[in-house]
Amino acid sequence: MAQVNDIAIDLGTSNVVIYMKGQGVVLREPSAVSVDQETRRILAFGTEAWRMIGRTPSNIQVIRPLAQGEMIDFDLTGNMLRFFVARVTGNHRLSRPRAILSTPSGVKEIEKKALVTTLFDAGVRRTQLLDRNIATALGAQLNFLGEYGCMLVDISAGGTDLSVLYNGTPTVISSLHIGGDQFDDAIIRFLRRKYNMLIGERTAEQVKITLGSAIRRDQLISMDITGRNLISGLPKTMTVESDEIYESLIDCVNDLIEGIQVLIEKTPPQLASDIFESGITLAGGASQLYGLSEAISSVLKVPCRVADEARDCTVLGCARVLEDPAQYKYLLNI
Repeated sequence: MAQVNDIAIDLGTSNVVIYMKGQGVVLREPSAVSVDQETRRILAFGTEAWRMIGRTPSNIQVIRPLAQGEMIDFDLTGNMLRFFVARVTGNHRLSRPRAILSTPSGVKEIEKKALVTTLFDAGVRRTQLLDRNIATALGAQLNFLGEYGCMLVDISAGGTDLSVLYNGTPTVISSLHIGGDQFDDAIIRFLRRKYNMLIGERTAEQVKITLGSAIRRDQLISMDITGRNLISGLPKTMTVESDEIYESLIDCVNDLIEGIQVLIEKTPPQLASDIFESGITLAGGASQLYGLSEAISSVLKVPCRVADEARDCTVLGCARVLEDPAQYKYLLNI
């Protein structure tokens, strides 16, 4: 009988990422479900569902069941999670894996318990929960288990979790409704306002990745995009430049920096002193916006860096606990 290894799960607002012990990351899928609104039948999960955006009849809707760090549809979230875990572990009735699960910060305790039950139904022997801030800090290789404080800014699709960690505990925490989705929305609004052009979510995300920045680029770059002219109603292709996209994002970037500053002001003086020495660490997929760490450092006069493997810090932190449960057992919510 084939052995089924234990798994670590990052249930994120943008992606579900699963790490399998001894194999690394084995699944990365969009947190998306396509549903027939007339029959309520689920048609697809993950990448298959994401590809349906903008291509399906009006009765078929692609839903992201987690948004802005909160669970907006528990049933869809549970079905999606069950589907992905079953894909990774297969049907092994006698060798059920153990799981470490990290969920978005806004998920309620009763919802977390229900997710544990869902995973048990999906074939997981035992699920333990790891605070998202702690998981991400572990994955970012932060030294927060000792006597010095450090600051983590986890920028995901749905929002930003800010935390000052000390002695293995998030001491000061906050959250902002600023993340990758808000960056995308800002680009959509800018192009609609300036050019009367409407683009879809997927196009906006590609523009953000290719042209987006928190500081002006030394070299101007451009790309062609296709959308709908709101005056004629016809498809239109045009060229946009990186300076324009910088302008569209600057308000979101400034709001993010202001949120970080507010948290530092709420931090006890000695921990704030630690932060000014050790700096701020950015994690999450949206932290990779070009020039973001430089923009934060320039305004706040604090060293700032983007963690290695920033988009996977949360699942890699869960994986560290999975690989060495004895050392990190005290961090888990049993």
